Amino acid sequence: MTTTTDLMTERLVLRLWSVEEKAAVLAVTAAGNGDGPTASRPAHWADDFPDEGDQVIADGLGQYPGWMGPFGHRQVIERTSGLVIGGIGLFWPPTAGRVEIGYGIVPSCQGRGYATEAVIALTEFAFTLPSVRTVFANVERPNPASIRVLAKSGFRHHRTEGDTLHFDHDRP
Repeated sequence: MTTTTDLMTERLVLRLWSVEEKAAVLAVTAAGNGDGPTASRPAHWADDFPDEGDQVIADGLGQYPGWMGPFGHRQVIERTSGLVIGGIGLFWPPTAGRVEIGYGIVPSCQGRGYATEAVIALTEFAFTLPSVRTVFANVERPNPASIRVLAKSGFRHHRTEGDTLHFDHDRP
């Protein structure tokens, strides 16, 4: 079985969430909701990090231990600036050889191809694991940017249920 810490791409580092990063996101989220004391934002975060999806993942990291492991969720870091600009992850563990991928880039860094670059890298990593035969994602129809990310990353649309489009990427 392959294990790793950081996954590197040309422009990004996909780094496993640390306990400290999880706590910082939760503290900033609580402070922003008026539920806790004022929390300072780490200097290595983009101005609009964390977004709602990152907050959900930080909360889930405590509930789902596999998400904190080497095959779970990662922060997306722009190599040139060193800033955390989003998140990506596998909703570990796989079921029947299938594992879901989720991702998000903060609005200030969207439109640069970062999501596609990160999805390709994490999908390739998932396929190094014998237990993964398919990586899948579900996207809402009103999110054409995410639909383009999946298409550019080699995923194929295989069905639609209401406003949800289902995409698969099978092991090559």
